[in-house]
Amino acid sequence: MKIENPNPIQWQFSERAQQLQSSAIREILKITQRPEIISFAGGLPSPATFPVERMKAAYDKVLSENGKQALQYGPTDGYAPLREWVADYLSTEGSRIVPEQILMVSGSQQALDLLGKVLIDEGSRVLVETPSYLGALQAFSVYRPEFQSVDTDDHGLVPSSIEPLAKGARLLYSLPNFQNPTGRSLSIERRRELVETCARLGLPLIEDDPYGALSYKGEPMPRMLSMNPDGVIYMGSFSKVLTPGIRLGYVVAPLPLVRRLELAKQAADLHTATLTQMVVHEVVKDGFLDEHIPTIRNLYANQCQVMLDAMAEQFPEGVTWTRPEGGMFIWVTLPKHIDAMKLLDQAIAARVAFVPGAPFYANKPETNTLRLSFVTVPPERIREGIATLGKLIKDQM
Repeated sequence: MKIENPNPIQWQFSERAQQLQSSAIREILKITQRPEIISFAGGLPSPATFPVERMKAAYDKVLSENGKQALQYGPTDGYAPLREWVADYLSTEGSRIVPEQILMVSGSQQALDLLGKVLIDEGSRVLVETPSYLGALQAFSVYRPEFQSVDTDDHGLVPSSIEPLAKGARLLYSLPNFQNPTGRSLSIERRRELVETCARLGLPLIEDDPYGALSYKGEPMPRMLSMNPDGVIYMGSFSKVLTPGIRLGYVVAPLPLVRRLELAKQAADLHTATLTQMVVHEVVKDGFLDEHIPTIRNLYANQCQVMLDAMAEQFPEGVTWTRPEGGMFIWVTLPKHIDAMKLLDQAIAARVAFVPGAPFYANKPETNTLRLSFVTVPPERIREGIATLGKLIKDQM
C-alpha cells in the first residue's frame, strides 16, 4: 500500500554535494551517442583493442577452478597474486617494488578520490599542471583545495616553476606520459629535475600513468617512481591496455601512505571485485600484454597520423596543435578570439564533436583551446570530421 505523503521531503544536501559538478566530457558524450555524430570527444579506448575472447576464457577458467574464492569477499588491499604481478612489472634493477606498497582500486579514478580524502584538507594547496586531467580536478575538488597551476610549455610541466608555489602544498599531480588532455610527454631530463625538486622540497609527487605503455615507438619512458620510491605515488590502470569496463587500477605508495589509503578504501567499498582481479591476473600472468599492447600502439599510431595529416591539410594558418608520440589525444590552440565552447555548438550542428579546453584548467581557463581524440574513429571519418571542423574554424578567422 502506498503511503500518502502530505509533506514532501525537502532534501538538505551537504555543502560538499552542492558543489559537485558534472564532467563537461560526460555531458558531451550524451550527445555523441547519436550515430551520425563524428565524435572526437571521448577519451575512450578503441573497442577494437578489447581482448574479448581472452577475457571470456579467463572468466570461464577462474569460475571453473576457483569459483567460490572468486565470488567471495576479499582483502581490501587486493588479490595477492595480482599485487605480486604488479610489483614485478614495476620493479627495475635499481628500484624494487614490493606487493605491500600496492593497493588495488576500482579504476584509477578511485585512487584519485582516496588520495584526496587522505591528503587534502579544505584550503590545502594542491599543485596541478596547466592544463590538467579533468577527472583529477573533479576528484580533488570535492575536498576543497586551493589549486595552484604549475607552468607548462610545449614539452610539458616546467619543473623550475614549482618552488615558488610549493610552500605548504600537500601534493603535485602530474601525468608525464602523453598527457590527457595535451598529449605532451616529459623528457628524461625534466623527469629527473621534477623528482629532484619535489624531493628537495618534501613535496609528494603523484605520477598518474594510464598511457605510458602506449608509446607509438614502443619505447616507454622511465617511471619517476623508480627515481624516488619514497617520494613518488604511482597510479596505474588496466583500462587502456585491456578494457575500461573492468574498472581495475592500482596505486603504489610508501607504506605509511598506502596503509591510510587502504583504510579509506575499506570505508568506501571494502575491496575491489575479487572476480575481476582474479580474471585480470589470469589474463596477464603469462606475458599476454607483451603481445597485446603492440597491436594497440599500431592502431593508435596510424589513426593519430591520419588526424595529424588531415589537420595539416584542413586547418587554417594561426591554429596550432601538439604532435603526440603516444596515447590518445591531440591538443589544439585556436586564435585568441575564437571561443571553443561556441565553436562546439556549431560543430555539433554540423555533426562533429570535440571537448573544449576550458574545463581542463584549474585556474584562468584558456577558452581558445580544445581536445581531440582519434582512437575510436575510423580513418575516413577522421578525415571527414576534420574537414568539417577546419571549415568552421576558417569561417571565424
